[in-house]
Amino acid sequence: MILQITKGVLLKRIEEVLIALRRVIRATDLHSKYLEKTTGLTAPQILLLQAISTMGQATIGELANKISLSQATVTTILDRLEKRNLITRQRSEQDKRKVHAYLTEEASKVLINAPLPLQDQFTQQFTDLHEWEKTMIISSLQRVAQMMDAQDIDASPVLDIGLIDRQCTELNNSKTLIKEDKI
Repeated sequence: MILQITKGVLLKRIEEVLIALRRVIRATDLHSKYLEKTTGLTAPQILLLQAISTMGQATIGELANKISLSQATVTTILDRLEKRNLITRQRSEQDKRKVHAYLTEEASKVLINAPLPLQDQFTQQFTDLHEWEKTMIISSLQRVAQMMDAQDIDASPVLDIGLIDRQCTELNNSKTLIKEDKI
């Protein structure tokens, strides 16, 4: 009898953890779709535009450091933003090896109306926590990642679903493929 109660409690706790994980995944997915619908951009694209806006004249490397992505990923995202006329790139007058990214007027308009990326909301709330709460959350999530054999998966600090350097049309194509797979 005691063993059954203990097993029932354990199963309930496991269910609570799985529900919490699912809510995080779902919130990330829903917010990514909301950003795409309202701006036509992915969260990483918005973060990059915000970084360019706040930094002013910045090299690709400086932007990559600011948003914690690789230079290759930032370059790919910039290529897509440039095709949409949201940024321009210009070689430095002082050092021709450096390339600076600048927002276009169109990008400035997009940013004014863009909702906050999910990690900005998270960061604001996380900052208000006590230090012991922050430490507890970090260690718990690291343990969960380990339990899911995900501790060695390369990940950037961007709350988004899928590849970081994808474009919105790729999102739409993947949705179509998923729907077709379910049929």
